Amino acid sequence: MTIRTILVDDEPLAIQGLELRLQAHDDIEIIEKCSNGREAIRAIKTHKPDLVFLDIQMPGFDGFSVVQGLMEVEPPLFVFVTAYSDHALRAFEAQAVDYLMKPVEEARLADTIERVRQRLSEKRGVEEVEKLKEVLAEHAPEAAADMVEGGDAVSANRFEKLINIKDRGQIFRVDVDTIERIDAAGDYMCIYTGDNTLILRETMKDLEKRLDPRRFQRVHRSTIVNLDLVKQVKPHTNGECFLVLNSGASVKVSRSYRDVVARFVH
Repeated sequence: MTIRTILVDDEPLAIQGLELRLQAHDDIEIIEKCSNGREAIRAIKTHKPDLVFLDIQMPGFDGFSVVQGLMEVEPPLFVFVTAYSDHALRAFEAQAVDYLMKPVEEARLADTIERVRQRLSEKRGVEEVEKLKEVLAEHAPEAAADMVEGGDAVSANRFEKLINIKDRGQIFRVDVDTIERIDAAGDYMCIYTGDNTLILRETMKDLEKRLDPRRFQRVHRSTIVNLDLVKQVKPHTNGECFLVLNSGASVKVSRSYRDVVARFVH
């Protein structure tokens, strides 16, 4: 399946150079080239591409303004391309797939395209399963019910595998498998990995939506635990208990969440 792609840059030579490098990737289909942000917004809304390579520094609407201008539609995947490294933080905050420096290196571009392929494959897999469920629900309700359990593995692909965390002026790309627990402090989350503690500005509710609930469960009003990293359960008084994690940290499970944890921890 081809990856329908739009290139956006106010410098014609930059578009030509990127187009030339993309020829090495047979599944990339360039459907439009835009020279400014307003053209880009119109083209994206019209063509609904899978991927957009987006220059940041453009007269009028810059790259970030383009992303903001698409808030009411389902956005494509974005790869920011720029000559200025100081935009990297904002690029990852905008949930860009990647951030490429001009002139774009072929090896670096290849890594980016592979990441795009993975993201699109996960997205399309989830969409296909949902469409099939809808058809079965209408024409074969019993088969649809049988499919629910089998579709769990595919549905899990919609959850984050990497989380970008801006902390102390840096962007950390955290593999969710390494996250041991998460503690809430207002609108800030303390993310604990095996060897680091990072601060993420996000609510507990929003962060829960990004994590697979079969692995990450809330065990307290303000605590989420990676159940794969629990090595021991210690009963406590009043129906409460403690989870001992691989790092040795101990987390209290309140009574209201104990039944939830019991379904996953044996």
